[in-house]
Parts: sequence; structure tokens; C-alpha cells
Amino acid sequence: MASYLATPSATRAVLERHGLLLKHRLGQNFLVNDAIIEKIIALAEPAAGEHVLEVGPGIGTLTVALLGSGASVTAIEADPTLPAVLAETCARDGERLALIEGDALKVDLAALDPAPAKLVSNLPYQVAATIILKVFEDVPSLTRAVVMVQAEVADRIAAKPGSKAYGAYTAKLALFGRVTGRFEVGPGNFMPPPHVDSAVVRIDRAPLVDAETALRVAPVIDAAFAQRRKTIRNSMSASGFDKGALDAAFAACGIAPTARAETLAPEQFVQLAAALEAAC
Repeated sequence: MASYLATPSATRAVLERHGLLLKHRLGQNFLVNDAIIEKIIALAEPAAGEHVLEVGPGIGTLTVALLGSGASVTAIEADPTLPAVLAETCARDGERLALIEGDALKVDLAALDPAPAKLVSNLPYQVAATIILKVFEDVPSLTRAVVMVQAEVADRIAAKPGSKAYGAYTAKLALFGRVTGRFEVGPGNFMPPPHVDSAVVRIDRAPLVDAETALRVAPVIDAAFAQRRKTIRNSMSASGFDKGALDAAFAACGIAPTARAETLAPEQFVQLAAALEAAC
């Protein structure tokens, strides 16, 4: 098995042993299918000696498999009841596990030492999209993310220009990486089964621009999508961009002012940001 914890009986036993079964029954969904863990590890390809970041390790179901690959893991866990569980479940390879207790959105990821090469996580769904983008922005050493997210978030991550799911988030994430793998995970693979479908997505770093430029392009993307039903000119001008500068930039890039943001590829937003800087 990739993870000895990836069964309903093993998960239930750990929760009962720590007096957590009732507490977590409604608030957390535990992955209990080892075949899914194996597929995650196959996509992530953790190597012996490699450093992996995991956000939301829970009771350690995925952590055990990552450590079993020979990688070292920094795990960030917000639930104060779970570090004691992780100390038990990951005891065999505990010397290669560093645990940070706290909110991943507040942790200084750039200061992690050693710097992680990969993010491999069954992410907390309510903050998954934000965490993925933050890690790519803040951790330049990151080469790959393999993450379990809600299926509709996976759709947004992988969306193409012109599709309903394509939006500001898709375009901003595309500045840093591209989707290179995906598989679906149904509710029956969890205990208890969630009310949503899930998916695992692999994103490999493949930057369109350097990190500093990406930070300058992001506000342009946000402004373009701020009022999605409006033309890109009207949406961006409503967000404070000068109409004269916009017209000059659109002309320089060959973008119709009447276009809508969802029709533009990430590369076009990079061009537009550069043209706007030149026009101002």
C-alpha cells in the first residue's frame, strides 16, 4: 500500500484512538482509497531527498506515502488537534517530517528552509485556489503542484480562453504554470463522502514571464475581468485605467476594445500590460 491509513477502518481507528471521530465526522472528509493515493504519488513523482510541501495533512494519509517515497515533507496544519495524530501516524519516518501549526495563507512560504520543490496536497477546499496561486508566487523553487481540489476549481485551473470557467484566476495562474495532468475523484473515495466531486490536478511551472513581471500583469487581468459582462475597455476604465492609454495599448497589441476579457489568452494580457506601461 502507498498509505496504510487509506482505508475506512484504519482512519476510523486513528480518530477513535485520539478521541476525534465525532469532532471530525462533519467537518473533514478523509481520503480512504489507497489507489487514489497511488495515483497522486505517480503524478507528483516525489524523489528520495526531494523536499515537498503539504498543506492540510489531516491525519497523515498522504503524508505517509510522501515520506515512504524517501522525500522530506514540510506540512502546514491549521487544526490544533491533529499534530499529535501526525506524530503517531508518521512516526516511522518522523525525522523527515517538519510540521508547521497555523494557517497556510499566513505562513511566510518564501522563508521555508529547505525550500520545497513540489506542493503535493489534498487541499482544504475553501482556500484551495488561493493557496495554489500563493505557493507559485511565493516559492520560486517550486517546480510542480499536484493538488486535490473541488472539481469546479479544477475546471477553472484548466480552462481555456472563451470557456465559461475561464477567468481572472485562470489567467493569473497561467503566468506561472500549465496543467499537465488531471483525474477525477468521486465522493465515495472519502469518509464521510462529501457533497461535491473532486479532482486531482498537476501543474508544472512553465512561466510566461518572470515573477516581478507577473505581479505587474496581475492587476491588468483583475481589471479586465472586474466587470465580466462589459467590454474590456469599459471594464478596465471603470477600474481606473486611462481611456487614452487603453486605446493606445489595444491598438499596439491588436486587441479590439470591444472584446471581452474571457476571449484573451494569458499571453495577450502580458502584451497588454507591457503596452500600457509604454503608453503611460
